[in-house]
Amino acid sequence: MSERGLIVVAASFAWFACAAAQEGPRLGVPATPEQVAGWDISIGPDGAGLPPGSGTAAAGKTVYDAKCLACHGVDGAGQPNDRLVGGQGTLREAAPIRTLGSYWPYATTVFDYIRRAMPYVTPHTLTPDETYALTAYLLALNGIIEQDAVMDATTLPKVVMPNRANFDSDYREPRRR
Repeated sequence: MSERGLIVVAASFAWFACAAAQEGPRLGVPATPEQVAGWDISIGPDGAGLPPGSGTAAAGKTVYDAKCLACHGVDGAGQPNDRLVGGQGTLREAAPIRTLGSYWPYATTVFDYIRRAMPYVTPHTLTPDETYALTAYLLALNGIIEQDAVMDATTLPKVVMPNRANFDSDYREPRRR
């Protein structure tokens, strides 16, 4: 795109932004507090917001084979979508392998993502027990927890992920090394 084209696009966007600010958005109706509460499902690193329930790797394998295998391959090996297992020790290499076991800083984030976005074609359909079980299965496949460990609102926040130390907890203040 030419410089003139970029200026026209920028000017058009500026006009639209001003017009929208003056008129206000016209996008349906405001959400009710009940509707907002239904989607307020964030889980923090400390486990705040985790629902009741529990799961094991054995139960997770059953759920994985039924609902995840088609996208993530046998035992999380990937294909056609993201690989979920392995990659430990590769993050400083030219071609790092970012998986749950090599990259993610918190086990609660794994739970949160599965709960919020999986299965891809039907998100928000897993029960809390299925989500705990899938999380346990993937953590066990990555060697982070024992196969017989039970994941629940008490145990999941205590899991220490291999890459946790490489994330800053406060992005506003650089960590001194």
